[in-house]
Amino acid sequence: MSVFALGLNHTTAPLDLRGRFAFSAQQLPAALQAFRSRHSRVNEVAIVSTCNRTELYVGAEVAAVDPAVDWLAGIGGVTSQTLRSHAYVLEGPSAARHAFRVASGLDSMVLGEPQILGQLKQAVREADSAGTLGSTLQQMFQRSFAVAKEVRSSTEIGSHSISMAAAAVRLASQLFESLAQSRILFVGAGEMIELAATHFAARRPRLMAIANRGSERATELAARFGATTMPLADLPSRLAEFDIVVSCTASSLPIIGLGAVERALKARRHRPMFMIDLAVPRDIEPEVARLSDVYLYTVDDLSTLVQTAGEKREAAVAQAEVIIENGVQSFVQWLDRRGSIPLIQALHAQADDWRSLEIARARKLLAGGEDVGVVLEALSKGLTQKMLHGTFAELRAADGEERTQLARTVSRLFLRARTRSPGEDKR
Repeated sequence: MSVFALGLNHTTAPLDLRGRFAFSAQQLPAALQAFRSRHSRVNEVAIVSTCNRTELYVGAEVAAVDPAVDWLAGIGGVTSQTLRSHAYVLEGPSAARHAFRVASGLDSMVLGEPQILGQLKQAVREADSAGTLGSTLQQMFQRSFAVAKEVRSSTEIGSHSISMAAAAVRLASQLFESLAQSRILFVGAGEMIELAATHFAARRPRLMAIANRGSERATELAARFGATTMPLADLPSRLAEFDIVVSCTASSLPIIGLGAVERALKARRHRPMFMIDLAVPRDIEPEVARLSDVYLYTVDDLSTLVQTAGEKREAAVAQAEVIIENGVQSFVQWLDRRGSIPLIQALHAQADDWRSLEIARARKLLAGGEDVGVVLEALSKGLTQKMLHGTFAELRAADGEERTQLARTVSRLFLRARTRSPGEDKR
């Protein structure tokens, strides 16, 4: 068993293409089952889907890569060739290294951002619930979490992180003289909205409101931040009330259209609106950006604000890469050892068969009145002959260099005590 990763992210694919491959939490169980049912040789698969990436981690040999590409391309409604031009396929150690870098925040748009670790853990829980996790992916992901923990505790990666939410606040502060006079609408009630609300609430805005399909989660967040709630259906008619709109839902289609924004601007007498679309696929129609009184930013637009530089950052990344590489080597060793398990099991089974045969023969001899010493002697010889028969046969059949190599292997396996150096401990 090996492992490979198939994915596309903010560095390989534009936002609108990434949106085609986004999975909501509700879609993941069915998608995981559909993938496994279509590929009979694949038992292990996990899907990571965030605003910046969609990745399949598959516990299978590389022969399963092409079917995986075809399946994911079908999900996005593009050709396999189009997907390959924007995707990456990583196998074995490279797949593990990528997973470890993602978990540690080194592959994120925001260096060291902590949200991705929680998103990875959620992806693992979803795969486990769907019955598609398996021991290989379980081992890889658990090791990635341990590596991420060590990276965050041993390096300064986290101190160089500027979250998307913090970047949104910085942008809004450049547009409005004082956020204390602003009215802010949050559309959605997930983790990203919670983070954004936390940052904006620190500026003590005039009003905050939360619109969400589910009222329970919206009410919970509203209580935390002193905000009001509103039905999502009321959004078009009330959009004009807000100076800042931050949206991040799991909708597969835009929920804020060009017409609604045009009507809101007219009602506001063209006072500017600041809009942040953190969703993939988009929550806000891209045509909204053409309106002169709207400042619309997507997750990709925020990337320039969250880049950091300097020697401390480079040093932290270098330290993190060392920790990650050690984790990769440990996982590869585990994979190698795991690859020998079927052979070990087969050897145990064969030895048990031989033992059962000789014990049955010994019991028969004892029942016939044979001397115990004679029976034990026959038992030991029978086992020894069965154990060595295959080795002798191979040695006799081999010749030349092959026989020399085989003899060395046999010596290591059966004559270990006789081949130690004189000074070596003979325990």
